[in-house]
Amino acid sequence: MALLQKIGSESIQDLPSTAFFCSIRCPGNLILKAYDLAQRWRAENQPVIGGFHSPVEREVLKVLLRSQTPVCMVLARNLPKRIPVEFRQPLDEGRLLLLSPFDSKTKRATQETSAHRNQVVAQWATKIVVAYAALGSKTEAFCRHAVKLGKPCFTFDDPRTANLADMGFKFLA
Repeated sequence: MALLQKIGSESIQDLPSTAFFCSIRCPGNLILKAYDLAQRWRAENQPVIGGFHSPVEREVLKVLLRSQTPVCMVLARNLPKRIPVEFRQPLDEGRLLLLSPFDSKTKRATQETSAHRNQVVAQWATKIVVAYAALGSKTEAFCRHAVKLGKPCFTFDDPRTANLADMGFKFLA
């Protein structure tokens, strides 16, 4: 794996983490299931890794940061020069790790850097959870790659996740 820039508790990278992804547009019932799943991960102290870019991913991150759950956030750009307020306490408490596979010249997230970030997240994770991948979306294309990694891939049991089930994703219990 490429050299990663890091801020935070490096011990988080040694934990078996669950990757979390969701398309930008997500049906309401799947948003609720994702929120419930985040609450479960919070209760179980399940380490989670992701880019936390889409609205649903950001909500999951908010839930996790209000707990003791270890979180690894992989950015699609270089590390921030100033740490956002919501990250300061989790960083100080050793339960957040910010990673970037990009140098200081990569100041903004692009489609290309986001795709690379997602690959890094998937490679790092022990298992992958996708709440929703819209038909024809970049998230759906990424999911095809994720299945080929041979890691356990999961989604919600819902008619709108049939595309993921067809790829080989299992339903979450």
